[in-house]
Amino acid sequence: MKDPEFWHGKWASNQIGFHLEDVNPLLIEFWPHTQPNYEDKVFVPLCGKSEDLVWLASKHGDVQGVELSNIAVRAFFAEHFYTPMVIPINGQHELFQFDELSIYTGDFFTAPIKPVDVVYDRASMIALPAEMRVEYVHRIQSLLNPGGRVLLVSLDYDQSEMAGPPFSVPEQEIRELYAQYKVTKLHRDEAGPDHPKIAQKGLSRFAEEVYLIEK
Repeated sequence: MKDPEFWHGKWASNQIGFHLEDVNPLLIEFWPHTQPNYEDKVFVPLCGKSEDLVWLASKHGDVQGVELSNIAVRAFFAEHFYTPMVIPINGQHELFQFDELSIYTGDFFTAPIKPVDVVYDRASMIALPAEMRVEYVHRIQSLLNPGGRVLLVSLDYDQSEMAGPPFSVPEQEIRELYAQYKVTKLHRDEAGPDHPKIAQKGLSRFAEEVYLIEK
């Protein structure tokens, strides 16, 4: 991935404002729209040490993640008192495995992810600059089994008012990136005047959106 040092630096210095301490309420509310069953294989790209992984592993027998930062992955297992099996893979990646969870460290584009049925993208596409998103979506599409689905959480704001990441990826761009797929907007949460992005950053608008993308 381009500029991996940026993310390594964030984790090394514990500048992880993007990390949620609890399971994302949007995941709990909108995961049923993917019509999930226990046998569905799930993938969480750029997963960090997200609590969402534990929630998904309670609902599915096979949950894969990939995360650039070894610090984040080790912290995830330590904080949950899990002792994973750690397997080096071709000098580029390590696989941390514990029960339903398999998390690869290293580059998303080269990690040996097995094909999946559902992708949960909360903080992945919005972490990438525009010039990387086409390649990113091609990679996601290549991993989806027939009938595969993506639950995508995105942000919409005026990119000229704030530098990412997280970046703004508005609806039109999402529909263009997934042009061959059925894209359904499930939710838009418009920030009010007291939201930190409006009150402190001075953005003219800020919204979180949820999409269901079906192959």
